[in-house]
Amino acid sequence: MTSAGIPAVKAAARPTGGGRRLRLSWLGVVPFFAYVGVFLLLPTVIIAAGSFAAKDGSLTISNFTSINQPYLVKSFVNGAVVSVVSALAGGFAGALLAYAVVTGSPRGLLRRAVTSASGVLAQFGGVTLAFAFLATLGTTGVVTIFLKDHGIDIFPNGVWLYELSGLTLLYAYFQIPLMVLVFLPALDGIRPQWREATESLGGTTWHYWRYVAGPLLAPSFLGCTLLLFANAFSAYATAQALISQGNLIVPLAISNLLTSETGRAQPGLAKALALSMILIVTIVTVLYAVLQQRSARWLR
Repeated sequence: MTSAGIPAVKAAARPTGGGRRLRLSWLGVVPFFAYVGVFLLLPTVIIAAGSFAAKDGSLTISNFTSINQPYLVKSFVNGAVVSVVSALAGGFAGALLAYAVVTGSPRGLLRRAVTSASGVLAQFGGVTLAFAFLATLGTTGVVTIFLKDHGIDIFPNGVWLYELSGLTLLYAYFQIPLMVLVFLPALDGIRPQWREATESLGGTTWHYWRYVAGPLLAPSFLGCTLLLFANAFSAYATAQALISQGNLIVPLAISNLLTSETGRAQPGLAKALALSMILIVTIVTVLYAVLQQRSARWLR
């Protein structure tokens, strides 16, 4: 067939209906959007609608005005403190561990071991994590009893473990490996040639981190730290297993408002608290995405 006949064949192969042929590539994202719609958007709509409903079914905004009660405000403050401290501790420790891993061989045993362990430990939470710490540092924990037998009582009866300090320690346990996982790609984007260029221009290690690597990694580090904050702020299972009573943080307050044994449950107020948490986590997530997009311009 001559080359002159090829355009005629292509023209004959085009649809003659005048419309464009429907592309089927979008079908691959249908399960994702279905999952988001059923497990994220639909519960959010239900919570938003319930937060404006009174017990008799009428519309009201009293659920939001009731959030200013002292014990609920304190739960927000406590949750923010635990989230900030655990995010900063996990962020710095995880970043240092990730940098130590990056300095080694990209396919070495150390990197594979650390990333595999981080993937497991980042999901190690809830009842399992709380029980592990209670069995270790609780009132009758192994370490607590061992230290008491040797005349050392640095953990007074393990009471601190059931307070904000103990909850922060538990959160930091899974925040560090999560930081390793999310910060490694940013460190991989730092090119060795940039350090060589700094040294060839007479710069020191301080100059390299101050003017080159530091500014490039700062948006990614801040974004990952915000992700850790959102992860801790919305955590529930670990706190519930460690602290069975009280309204220490917002998720526990929501649980207590939904499950009252004396008939004083306030589902509308619980949903208003949940909606407030959703808004806070959404804002933090958007800031994380913006910072990650900014750092991706250079770290590719």
